Amino acid sequence: MSDTVQVSPSPAPDARRLPTLGEALRVWLKVALLSFGGPAGQIATMHRIVVEERRWVSDARFLHALNYCMLLPGPEAQQLATYLGWLMHGARGGAIAGLLFVLPGALAMLGLSLLYVTAGTTPLIAGAFYGLKAAVIAIVLQALLRVGRKALAGRAQVGLAALAFLAIFVFGAPFPAVIATAALIGFAAARFGAPGFRAGAAAAALDAEYGGLLDTSAARFGGAPFREAIPPALAALALWLAPVAALTLALGPGNVFADIASFFSKMAVVTFGGAYAALTYVAQQAVEGYGWLRPGEMLDGLGLAETTPGPLILVLQFVGFLAAHRTPGGLDPLLAGALGGLLATWVTFAPSFFWIFLGAPFVERLRGNRLLSGALAGVSAAVVGVILNLALWFALHALFRETGRTTAYGLDLSYPAPASLDPVALALTAGALVLAFRLRVGVVTLLALTAAAGVVCKLAGIA
Repeated sequence: MSDTVQVSPSPAPDARRLPTLGEALRVWLKVALLSFGGPAGQIATMHRIVVEERRWVSDARFLHALNYCMLLPGPEAQQLATYLGWLMHGARGGAIAGLLFVLPGALAMLGLSLLYVTAGTTPLIAGAFYGLKAAVIAIVLQALLRVGRKALAGRAQVGLAALAFLAIFVFGAPFPAVIATAALIGFAAARFGAPGFRAGAAAAALDAEYGGLLDTSAARFGGAPFREAIPPALAALALWLAPVAALTLALGPGNVFADIASFFSKMAVVTFGGAYAALTYVAQQAVEGYGWLRPGEMLDGLGLAETTPGPLILVLQFVGFLAAHRTPGGLDPLLAGALGGLLATWVTFAPSFFWIFLGAPFVERLRGNRLLSGALAGVSAAVVGVILNLALWFALHALFRETGRTTAYGLDLSYPAPASLDPVALALTAGALVLAFRLRVGVVTLLALTAAAGVVCKLAGIA
């Protein structure tokens, strides 16, 4: 035990203090700039800085907040940052944490989107995007395994994940219905004490131990959570819906800006299960429904989002950029693209503040609730199936030049044309899988190596 660090008993609450808003602002900016690697990497970065280094909150408080954010539609990592900021400094702290988490990546994504449409056909840029597709497949598969290890605690969860995958990939079931059904199954399983759906007591037990400054401070939201929640929640709701209503009334349906505002607002309401779940919905609707971009371009956008700090779901800014750039409605295409991308970003992330400010005071009173944890376990299991669907959708369009689709016998199933297999893309993907799973290189290194390999293939004339 010589390597063990002895921790002295925690001091009394009045001998410790929570960080000031200025101190928290600097830390949230640091979190934003270091948050690479998709939701799992971003949440791990937050945990390391806020729980392990700063000891602002306990493991139990952190996990309880994460559980709630996983039950919400939209980007769970940004919602978690907002929740933790709210815990320490109320709505003002939540707004700062949530906005800072998005801002660096949004600015970077805007610049990369401009580069994509102005220089994306040059051999160097086109080759880099060609290679990035291989990295994206490996990264999504890594996410599948990470989430699966945590979410699939037993055979019941594995079966639920399989059913969710079959419902979406084979039968084209509506995504919100799949997630809602999984939540109800988890709730019922917890109600009847099914194994694997009884995780709620863990948080209550952990809270009995010292874990963070917030847990040694007086409870700030123990009085009247409803009165405290309503004003900031209504402000967030107005900031979200006002641009949507104004654009719809002024431009009418069918205008690309009104469509972006309404579509991404709808996405923010129905995509339960986190960022990868949202990507499944958007990839299919934006590509197959609206025709804003092609499947390969969706993969390009995801590759760009992986290279920037902040939420992975910033790929939606890229989608909005391309949609408006291609139908600018009399504006300069680059200006229209920038406006479309920023609009998509706004209506994607603004709802998160509404969900947190409205629900967090109530959720704080439900720490350790086994029924809520059971519903979360059901959603988490279904999300594994959703991510598997996303991985296969990306692989189909990255590795094959042609795909088909059948709707016979109640199916809604996409399939590849075997003769259209791209052997170079297959080789790059195999290499990316070796780098990711065998050599365990980091996300940034993986992206750099696959992009470089794509450039070489393009310049050699084999891609």
